[in-house]
Amino acid sequence: MWYTAIMKIYFAGSIRSGRRDQPYQKSIIEILQKYGQVLTVHIGRADLPQWGESGITDRQIYRRDKAWLTSASVLVAEISTPSIGVGFEIGLAQSRKIPILCLYRSRPGKRLTPMVAGNPSVVVKKYWRKNDLPAIIDQFVKRSFPIAKR
Repeated sequence: MWYTAIMKIYFAGSIRSGRRDQPYQKSIIEILQKYGQVLTVHIGRADLPQWGESGITDRQIYRRDKAWLTSASVLVAEISTPSIGVGFEIGLAQSRKIPILCLYRSRPGKRLTPMVAGNPSVVVKKYWRKNDLPAIIDQFVKRSFPIAKR
């Protein structure tokens, strides 16, 4: 890919709110790794249980993830499953004024929160299949970092 591994990418996705999006999260992380260092690769692991990581306290996770997010160049979130933690991470990224991409699959009877869908600081893109993701992510990166070496 044309981008450099210097870019630090914070990927956010549901863990404790449900792991049904794990296969999509894994695919997104694999695509993002072509553009830089994904700080939160563990989110895509199939063996990560819904209750989250073991051997680490909630306070340690908060401190680690906040440090990662503070160092990130961009935040990409899979938001098909609503998550308070992911919402918090989006808000923190917005306060840092870093580019934010939220990806979701539409489901009958489900709507995105207006705090994300209506937020002009967030790029929200709907996808239906994993095959849709590479083009969406590439377009976002090129738009967010137009002076990147190609």
